[in-house]
Amino acid sequence: MGFLQNLALIIVVLFTLCKNVRSVPNTNVTSVLCNSGVYTRGDPFAISLAYVLAELETETPTSKGYDYYNISPYPNAFAYGHAACNKNLTSSDCTTCLGAAKTAMFSACQSRIGARSVLHDCTIRQEEVTNLELSTLTVHC
Repeated sequence: MGFLQNLALIIVVLFTLCKNVRSVPNTNVTSVLCNSGVYTRGDPFAISLAYVLAELETETPTSKGYDYYNISPYPNAFAYGHAACNKNLTSSDCTTCLGAAKTAMFSACQSRIGARSVLHDCTIRQEEVTNLELSTLTVHC
């Protein structure tokens, strides 16, 4: 084989390898903030929070711009949540990043009525909302 054929073969191999390369989201923690208020296991807020976080993890990666807000439907204790991912991520990578953000948040802020975890490629936030705050809160779904 001549020089040009070898060069062409190398280029084809490089392009083939590039198609199979996959990046991962940067899940390095930038910051975690915790509210000083706490809730107990039997608290209605725990149910509301579980609902909101599940919605954030499933809906954010499929939302336009990877940006999603939600409020729980349970009037005994409203939970508010917001999650966002870097727009350059794939939907799957957004899901992975949010899982890491949620883990970081709960590791640092166990049983807190408000917390925020900021990673390099995503963020997740939750807090308890009172009826008064709810009347002034605007949700962008």
